Amino acid sequence: MRWKRRSPTKQIKNMTLETAARNQIPKDVPNEWCIVAVEVLEPGLERASTACQKGDAMDPAAIRLMVSKNADLRLPRQVQIRYSLFTLREPAIFARDISSDSEVPYDKVTLAQARRGTPAHRPVRVYADGIFDLFHSGHARALMQAKNLFPNTCLIVGVCSDRLTHKYKGYTVMTESERYEALIHCRYVDEVVRDAPWTITPAFLKKHRIDFVAHDDIPYTSAGSEDVYKHIKAEGMFVATQRTDGISTSDLITRIVRDYDVYVRRNLQRGYTARELNVGFINENKYRLQNQVDKMKEKVRTVEEKSKHLVHRVEEKSHDLILKWEEKSREFIGNFLELFGPDGPWHLIQERSGRVLQALSPYQSPRTSPSSSPTRERSLSPPAL
Repeated sequence: MRWKRRSPTKQIKNMTLETAARNQIPKDVPNEWCIVAVEVLEPGLERASTACQKGDAMDPAAIRLMVSKNADLRLPRQVQIRYSLFTLREPAIFARDISSDSEVPYDKVTLAQARRGTPAHRPVRVYADGIFDLFHSGHARALMQAKNLFPNTCLIVGVCSDRLTHKYKGYTVMTESERYEALIHCRYVDEVVRDAPWTITPAFLKKHRIDFVAHDDIPYTSAGSEDVYKHIKAEGMFVATQRTDGISTSDLITRIVRDYDVYVRRNLQRGYTARELNVGFINENKYRLQNQVDKMKEKVRTVEEKSKHLVHRVEEKSHDLILKWEEKSREFIGNFLELFGPDGPWHLIQERSGRVLQALSPYQSPRTSPSSSPTRERSLSPPAL
């Protein structure tokens, strides 16, 4: 089975069925990867139970339809509800001839019926075809639009074979088998038709029970026709989707062709041989030489960056050293002036030391004649009797 079910049971308060379905998705599961069915387990709410219990059929489209039809149904009190979470776990199937083994008559639905919603057992079968070479986001967006055209949609995707594609459009990068595999692993796709026709015929529409064909509205000129979807549009079976600007298979191929040398050198570096890349001997050696030159340039660039970084660090350190030296010099000069200046402590010390030395030195008499010397006068005077 393609969908895996998880069924947690929770209590909810007064809210609509749509709010209950939207708000109770587990936080660890992305919303685009899961579909939630709501089943009321309390008795007395027959309408809600009838609307939601059909989710047990494990049909995500039916679940989505039931919730949308009863979106405004308000649950009047706190009730117990089981939420059925469906996650995608298997690829889509390849289409088969369902008209031969089914006895159920096939009645086409109108556009109004499809938009209003069809029964769970009768999804609207929408067909989208293409080449889908180098499957990209533009392809995925177109299929997402086709899948969400109606509340209950089964999306069938037709992929043209290599034979038809090479004949009418040109060579592809991927083989038809690779393109088939890419499509069945797209989560919007329910069935894949291999070797789809280039122009859709009434017999093909009947065989695969197709209700509508989805494609962008730009006329597709090919195979001698101004628009291969012209007869589909005339039948009222065409539903338009929007193209995604800026991305296409041709754009991707153009990027590769434009930068051919870059990608050849890239693959040579990754171990591919010149023979695998269809590169001659001269070009191989040229590309390898260019790779060596690029490596040398990268080394030189790396050395230059390291040298610049080293020089920058040296400049920063030398600038820091100069600033520190200037700061220390100013500090040294200030301390010197403070210590040895006229008002500094060293001057005071000198003055005080001079006074101390003067006080400690012997007394010196003034210079006079020998006759007037006090010593001689004392020595000549007679001793007292």
